[in-house]
Amino acid sequence: MDFKLFVFWIFSLVLIGAAVGVITTRNPVQAALFLVLAFFNSAIIWMLLEAEFLSITLVLVYVGAVMVLFLFVVMMLDINLSPLREGFSRYLPLGALIVGAIVVQMVFLLRAKSFSAEKFPVPVPRGADYNNTRELGMAMYTDYLFQFEVAAVILLVAIIAAIALTMRRRPDTKYQRPSEQVQVTKEDRLRIVSMDSEGGAK
Repeated sequence: MDFKLFVFWIFSLVLIGAAVGVITTRNPVQAALFLVLAFFNSAIIWMLLEAEFLSITLVLVYVGAVMVLFLFVVMMLDINLSPLREGFSRYLPLGALIVGAIVVQMVFLLRAKSFSAEKFPVPVPRGADYNNTRELGMAMYTDYLFQFEVAAVILLVAIIAAIALTMRRRPDTKYQRPSEQVQVTKEDRLRIVSMDSEGGAK
């Protein structure tokens, strides 16, 4: 067996185990850590496929930003997700049936004649000076420019919607106005009251 194929099988098995751990564990922090492990193994598999840019992006964006944010939210808010996971065993047969159907479809697809090696040849190994980041950029900004712009517009609309939902005025929320707080003087906050003494000390 080739060493590259051996490494692929090792990290694929770890990836499958981490994915199963994400679904089966009841602790949200442990599920997030299993998902981080799954992302790392996916990045290594992409590295074996000579997709270095996608691999590094997966680690930096998902592991370094999204999952860290998710862990902070879960640990700071102390969300109790155990009631949501109580029905896991009840829906397990249906989930197993759906997974089995997907596996059967994938097997039939891979064994079909239209999915032969002649129509999908093995990629030719590139040299050491090959830069797949440049090739990805050229394909993204030339052949798939319209799709890229549509995705950018959708993300922009999602960002604006998230900001609009966060900045909306709620009647039961107290807001601070920094401009008014900066302009406050001593006379606005301090009032000296003159009072008669009630008697001297004996």
